[in-house]
Amino acid sequence: MSQSELADQRAAQAVVNHHSELAATLSGHVTRLVEAADAGDTTRVRELRDALTSWLHGELLPHAYAEEAALYPAAAGLPAGRLLIDGMLGEHRVIAALVADLKAAASPVVAVATAHALQAVFASHLAKENDLVVPLLVDAENVSLAGLLDGMHDIIGADAGTAADRCGCGGCGCGGDIPRAVGAEAQTLALDARIDVRDVPPGERHARVLAALDALAADAALVLVAAHAPLPLLAEIDSRYAGQMAGEWLQDGPDVWQIRLRRRPVPA
Repeated sequence: MSQSELADQRAAQAVVNHHSELAATLSGHVTRLVEAADAGDTTRVRELRDALTSWLHGELLPHAYAEEAALYPAAAGLPAGRLLIDGMLGEHRVIAALVADLKAAASPVVAVATAHALQAVFASHLAKENDLVVPLLVDAENVSLAGLLDGMHDIIGADAGTAADRCGCGGCGCGGDIPRAVGAEAQTLALDARIDVRDVPPGERHARVLAALDALAADAALVLVAAHAPLPLLAEIDSRYAGQMAGEWLQDGPDVWQIRLRRRPVPA
């Protein structure tokens, strides 16, 4: 087995292992939620629902969006992968919708039912990842799974420096060409929540921003802080949310860029 083949096998195992960790953590959250509901402890149910929702936004959804950025385009470019990836993307939308429903769940019964549905969909999704998507990429002659996952903590669950960390834009695909100036600090230009991606690993930036935007309530906003103008990321946001997000430039360089992103209210 060549070094590249060995690296791909190790990368595949890392993905599968991280999937197991995510599934186990989700199972623990759901089990505790069910136990609290069975005990009739509505206060504890709300606390556990909020803890699960926080974990989903902080871990599971960034994992899904990182897959969309790193793995799915390569798999979709393969003859056997296009329809498969279309289905996987559809399941990501279902998962995101269930996360939103869980956050809004007002009763223990609805919270438990939604959590169980989410767990079932995620388990089926991971089985397809492990048994179909990952092997497809490992077997592809012109695809390096190890290369696709280089430094992708949200997919493999490990911190790893990459050559991309040393390039001017961080290699994250956000299109910037101006590195962060040493010691540059962003001013606080708004009272909204802020997500500063300058110190986030390059491969994780888009996923973190998308997960944060998913968590926004209607008419709420956050300020994206970056080391360069993230134009392709903004285009991705516009495409994904179909005009639901309004952007306002607060600071346009030269060392820091800040953009206020607000979720538009749903028309009555």
